[in-house]
Amino acid sequence: MSRLSEHQAGALLALMSAVFWGVSGASAQFVFERKGVTVDFLVTYRLLSAGILLLLYARLRGFSIWGIWRERWAAISLLIFGIVGMLAVQYTYFAAIHYSNAAAGTILQYVGPTFIAVYFVFVRRRLPTLPEAAAVALAFLGTVLLVTHGDLGTLEISAAALFWGLSSALALAFYSIYPVKLLRHFPATVLVGWSMVIGGIGFTAFSLPTTVPGTWDFSTFAAVAFIVFFGTFIGFYSYLGAVKRIGPEKSSLYACAEPLTAALVAVLWLDVPFGLVDWAGAACIVATIFILNVTPTHVPDTVIKPSPQ
Repeated sequence: MSRLSEHQAGALLALMSAVFWGVSGASAQFVFERKGVTVDFLVTYRLLSAGILLLLYARLRGFSIWGIWRERWAAISLLIFGIVGMLAVQYTYFAAIHYSNAAAGTILQYVGPTFIAVYFVFVRRRLPTLPEAAAVALAFLGTVLLVTHGDLGTLEISAAALFWGLSSALALAFYSIYPVKLLRHFPATVLVGWSMVIGGIGFTAFSLPTTVPGTWDFSTFAAVAFIVFFGTFIGFYSYLGAVKRIGPEKSSLYACAEPLTAALVAVLWLDVPFGLVDWAGAACIVATIFILNVTPTHVPDTVIKPSPQ
């Protein structure tokens, strides 16, 4: 069997990371609904565990994990990113899943790139391009279809689910834009590792995990382990490998398999109802990623990933 080309290897790594992230979202729904694990506990545990793993990996790769703290501007920016970026995007994402399901929560987060495009339209004080306008329209249409199932007079998901889903998209936009300067000076693995640790420690000020909630049997441990190891550590490592081989634009396109994976797994594993209108809404939202890549200069050059699961 011939060796994979760089593009084939990069595409495979990007798709693998997307699948791991998608299954991770469904695993979160599983432990919330069927095992009684709380959002607060999972967010704290995941951030601290995955953050420590990423920092250990960065150190084994020979990166300096303490250098980012030696410059005042970098340390302050890292603290802001850890709380307002990483913690916010993680909590809102899992809260959206908790109040709806893995399919809706993950898909709604993918409205985030459209918010990024709108942000740069205002910052650069210009009219939106045709692709940007199309992306905004499709994101709106997809969200409406997803939350109403096509019946405009009825909200088919709770107001809390819609609030947390769109909050997750806004948090994703901040998460993608804010750390661009940090990424120019420090490895992404170090930045994400520290931001996860900061977010995990910071969240204990609001929800100190003094007790372990839920029913912990083999399936609970397996699901949480998958979320931390495959859904975070391996997923992030695979995505960085894809970016190195085929670049952030193409990697983000392949990573669009994440919401589709989350929806498919939720339907097949957790019996989440997902009809033709829902799939149409998902397609509209995912299509915005493809459209926005027509004008990649309007989106910040970041390799963190389009959806920080």
